[in-house]
Amino acid sequence: MAPLPDYRPKQMSVGPLEAEILGIVWDIGSATVKDVHDRILSDPNRELAYTSVTTVLRRLTEKGWLACDKQGKAFYWRPLLTKQQAEVIKAHDQLQQFLAVGNPDVIAAFADSLDQAASDQIEAIAKRIQAAREARGEK
Repeated sequence: MAPLPDYRPKQMSVGPLEAEILGIVWDIGSATVKDVHDRILSDPNRELAYTSVTTVLRRLTEKGWLACDKQGKAFYWRPLLTKQQAEVIKAHDQLQQFLAVGNPDVIAAFADSLDQAASDQIEAIAKRIQAAREARGEK
């Protein structure tokens, strides 16, 4: 997985429609309101006003997820983070919240309750951490 990016959005939380539209912009790379609107309306069971897409794109820009560039008469929105970078930030934040419990007994009890697949994942993570430390010359 990629390292923790230097840039972070001002506000990490996004609602369901914001997440959907952010996903579309990630897929397209750089998108106009029409691009996003057309993608949403490609589902025949969906209805969403063009102005609602504009509002959500502006909200995502204010939150620091997107940047808006004017090219001619059109506005193009582009992501300020890749999807992978966003996942790294989210995972980091969740891990920090979990470790903030601070009570080793609680964390150990949680770890003890995991199934074998999750335990194997934790072991693999521990090995990667150890390898990274050794590569940096740490013990």
